[in-house]
Amino acid sequence: MGEVRKMPRGECVVPGSNPALRSAATVMLPVMILYGLYVQVHGDYSPGGGFQGGVIVASALVLYHMVFGAAQVSRVVSASFLQGMGATGLLLYIVTGAASTILGKSFLSYFFAVLDAVSEQKLGIFIVELGVGLVVCGSMVSIYFDFASREK
Repeated sequence: MGEVRKMPRGECVVPGSNPALRSAATVMLPVMILYGLYVQVHGDYSPGGGFQGGVIVASALVLYHMVFGAAQVSRVVSASFLQGMGATGLLLYIVTGAASTILGKSFLSYFFAVLDAVSEQKLGIFIVELGVGLVVCGSMVSIYFDFASREK
């Protein structure tokens, strides 16, 4: 068996030490991100949506961290970027709901007084699902990074 060694703070168990794992991750990461975006975008009229799409994209970032290490991930996403994702998603959700309320309808009734009723509803659902996806992805990755950076 291999030697067990203590990893520096924020590093994964085997950051890129296995070439097969690195190769598989290099192929899988774009596929995972594209599939997460597909689930996200088609969630308003098929199974999936913001939560599922956000979790799939977040799992791609977690895999990236586990294979390539914290230093490499910090070049792609930062803590402030993840916080910005969450804040933007929450803002999209609130603005979409408030727009209907300001126009005298119920919160999140997707009434914008611009398009026909069906188009407004589709647009509203898409915006809300996008907001949920951003919040979920940003939150999941932030939580993972917090746990991964703890001392054992």
